[in-house]
Amino acid sequence: MARNERSNSSTEGFEGEFTRLGLADVIQLNAQNRFSGCIDVDGEGRRGLIFLRDGEIVHAEHDGIIGETAFYEIVSWPGGRFSLQENVATTRSSIKKPCSFLILEAHRLIDERRAGHGPEPTASAAPPAKSTSPRQLLERLRAIPGVVYAVLQGKDGGRIGDDTYEAEVVAGQAQYLAMAGRQLSATLKAGDVHAAVAQGTKNHLLLLVAKNHSVAVLLEGDAKVGALEAEIRKTLAARR
Repeated sequence: MARNERSNSSTEGFEGEFTRLGLADVIQLNAQNRFSGCIDVDGEGRRGLIFLRDGEIVHAEHDGIIGETAFYEIVSWPGGRFSLQENVATTRSSIKKPCSFLILEAHRLIDERRAGHGPEPTASAAPPAKSTSPRQLLERLRAIPGVVYAVLQGKDGGRIGDDTYEAEVVAGQAQYLAMAGRQLSATLKAGDVHAAVAQGTKNHLLLLVAKNHSVAVLLEGDAKVGALEAEIRKTLAARR
């Protein structure tokens, strides 16, 4: 869970218990009230976070899973407790669809599972490394505490697994960093560039270059770049 990326202006909130459909109703009610903050869910030992901004769901995470997949998994839990933490924000934006769609889809999935037409969610994390897709790899990278965004690019510079505006911005910054690195390497006659980092006050940009692809990772400004780079490399290595 990316606790360190949340900025708390108020940690007080409402607590209560929920049943499987009850949590969806809680979320819908707070969406109608244009709630901004975090719904911290304890599903009998499993923890999930759902972030709302002005009544729209912008991010969800659970056990290394983020986005819509995490949201549907959390809502499907048969029971537990939740707490509303008002004005607790996140820098991530892993969910783009309207709250109304997400709630309806969550109800549909729950009904299918009850009718035996869909698999019950499991508490396992990601699939085995050999079957990891580019999108799943990006989700794992973005779930690392201190990571703001991650983009995977092919040898031709094209983005893989993400065609959003945020990915386009980070990819553009990475291309500029790569160009500056190549120019500096040529001046110093240091050979090919395999890694580069640009450190700023608000964010840092880390670029890791492999034979057929590169990974650009935007980091929080107060992050320890060296430690995060090691964690990112570990995540990349686990995919192989």
